[in-house]
Amino acid sequence: MLDRALLEALLAEVRLAPSVHNIQPTRWRLIGNDTLLLLEDVTRRLPAADPSGHDVRLSHGAAIEGLSLALGRRGLGIADIQPMAEPTVSGSLQPVAHIAVAAGGALDGLADFVSARTSWRGGFRPFDAAGEAALDMVSAMTSDAQLLRGVQTIDEIARLADEAGFHFLCDDAHRSELLRWMRLSRTDPTYQRDGLSAEAMAMPGLVAFGTGLVLGPLFPLLRRLGLAATLASERGKFANSAVALFHRPDGEDPLASGRAFYRTWLMLAAQGLAACPVSVLADWPASSRQLAEHYGVPAGRRLVNVFRLGLPDGSPPGSRARLPVTELIV
Repeated sequence: MLDRALLEALLAEVRLAPSVHNIQPTRWRLIGNDTLLLLEDVTRRLPAADPSGHDVRLSHGAAIEGLSLALGRRGLGIADIQPMAEPTVSGSLQPVAHIAVAAGGALDGLADFVSARTSWRGGFRPFDAAGEAALDMVSAMTSDAQLLRGVQTIDEIARLADEAGFHFLCDDAHRSELLRWMRLSRTDPTYQRDGLSAEAMAMPGLVAFGTGLVLGPLFPLLRRLGLAATLASERGKFANSAVALFHRPDGEDPLASGRAFYRTWLMLAAQGLAACPVSVLADWPASSRQLAEHYGVPAGRRLVNVFRLGLPDGSPPGSRARLPVTELIV
């Protein structure tokens, strides 16, 4: 059933799944002809931004959903997932889960939007009738995403996002780690491999260069002068947008949450909506609590992430930074 050639074809699609900071931590090993071992490349962890490993595990979950979609194209499916109870690290790899594959899978309509989905960090144009209909469709299709509209509401969330983002930027380790994963120059040899490229972040050359200075050597001085928060602000990117609070059951394994997160993002793409996670809003306890309380995240649910979404004003990046398929197989 499974062989090296098929695995490479599958992973060409699976690797398009999102991962935190685009670190791409998921690796794969073929066991026999019907089982895959999912492993984590521990060198790609984020000790400052993700000390518990929650977001990396979410990323693995998105990769599993990507695998499910790719298998369905070929009449195959995931028969069983067995997370590792007490995994140990061997070299730079830590086993995460065994995944059994079987015949009988069906094509999932969301698979058609895997290549179109992207993290949209550009601006939005005002919603037209079709855009409003798309939002209504999203609300009807999922109970995991709570849509928020209205200029005042969105402006309040944008302000809160700036507060959350600045909170993390003021932590030297967090800011340094973020910079390590930002690819601000096309001369960076990893520009097309991983991380957050200037193109993906909708940063023209001069803006990307300035960002490296603002978040790098100039940040302490700019903070003392009271300028850092203004220069780091992304409040303007919320103009003409809606916001979706993505929530899942308390205590759920992030592998399952990550699968649902990817499906929700693909569902947005299927409705012609561009989206970008504003993860800091869920990561900072103060903002997460405020959003959950103020906008009524249901009891027994936890805020996993927040999407800024709308009708894109422009075209998506021409390419996405991804590791070669051959490096994902270990």
